[in-house]
Amino acid sequence: MAKGGFPGMGGNMNNLIKQAQKFQKDMEEMQKNLETKSYEASVGGGAVTVVVNGKRQLTDIAIKPEVVDADDVEMLQDLVLTAVNEALKKAEEDTNNSMGKLTGGMNMPGLF
Repeated sequence: MAKGGFPGMGGNMNNLIKQAQKFQKDMEEMQKNLETKSYEASVGGGAVTVVVNGKRQLTDIAIKPEVVDADDVEMLQDLVLTAVNEALKKAEEDTNNSMGKLTGGMNMPGLF
């Protein structure tokens, strides 16, 4: 067996290992950066605003008093649901864009 790798591979195996370690370090750094970000979505002309973090956790919700109507709870529920889903979508898109930059467009499902 050749020194530092498999027969016929020379130093390529060492380079591959170094690249994998760098990729792992870059992914961990990117994940930490994404977790510190906030994503805001507002619906109903600003009636409901929500904020989620990069961990996809709801961190804040603001509801304007004028949209609170005891006779139309369903509308408020729809606004909240829509705002939360939109904020989560923004977080997901940012994560996918960041992953695309890191992986160079390789399809690597399940990493995040």
